[in-house]
Amino acid sequence: MRESRVGVVGATGAVGTITLRLLRERGYTNVRAFASERSAGSMLDGGIVVEEATPDALAAGDLDLALFSVGTSASRELVPHAVRGGAIAVDKSSAYRLEPGIPLVVPEVNGARALEHDGIVANPNCCTIPLTCVLKPLHDAAGLRSLRVSTYQSVSGAGARRMEALLAEPQAEHNLVMDWSWDGDETDEESKLRAETRKIMELPELPVSATTVRVPVLVGHAEAVWLELEEPLSPDQATELLAAAPSVRVVEVPTPRDAAQTDDVLVGRIRRDRASEHGLALFLACDNLRKGAALNAIQIAELLLDRVAVQNDRSLV
Repeated sequence: MRESRVGVVGATGAVGTITLRLLRERGYTNVRAFASERSAGSMLDGGIVVEEATPDALAAGDLDLALFSVGTSASRELVPHAVRGGAIAVDKSSAYRLEPGIPLVVPEVNGARALEHDGIVANPNCCTIPLTCVLKPLHDAAGLRSLRVSTYQSVSGAGARRMEALLAEPQAEHNLVMDWSWDGDETDEESKLRAETRKIMELPELPVSATTVRVPVLVGHAEAVWLELEEPLSPDQATELLAAAPSVRVVEVPTPRDAAQTDDVLVGRIRRDRASEHGLALFLACDNLRKGAALNAIQIAELLLDRVAVQNDRSLV
């Protein structure tokens, strides 16, 4: 599996840089980096030379997996060429997340759906991933009736340039902003969070109300979550379920700083929601560049590679 031919498209961006690092840490040895014409020819850590991400390069037939961390328009242009060349594409943009027939996957929540792909698997929004990791065990135990969430999203979610801008900005000018496009009276980030949560949890009618906020933090998204359940579930029971959930770590007070450069979703402040009959309130934090993006993509890829390995073993019997 570690010898699989992997291409990272958008390799010089905030998520792409982390993707290359994680692949190297996990022992992948046949990795190529693709980016824009401007970055082509530059040398990255590990001695990888950046190649230009062109349709011909991606369709050449010499990749098993292509991990995309580029904008929506670039993904729509380039992903089909990688698939045409025989690669499985795991795409981080919003281009394919809500397309019928394309799996939207968080491995800890609905990993089996990745195996239903037809060449493309979508990697969810950086707030949807940790949120659904936390919701899954609670829903399985008591049924999810409704959800309210407020996010506090770091500037790295908007890319490396926004990180540089924050570092150069006087601290007195730091502010909270809502810097997404608007979709009626909501931001498109809020509508994405609703639609993606419904798709991943396979609850198409789930009432979801979201407010998304950009905060002057470099790395790490946090979310305040209020959920109403079908059946009663005490905070102690919820804590026990979450402590046993994959990729979730219960702490007293989760913060973006503590979540940064870790692979876990930190969850804490688990308590009864006094505004709801069967409600719970909690707070979570996650490194949006790792589990919120790069790591989730690699975990999806490894699910797919495991299946290929099993099929190859069976063919030898």
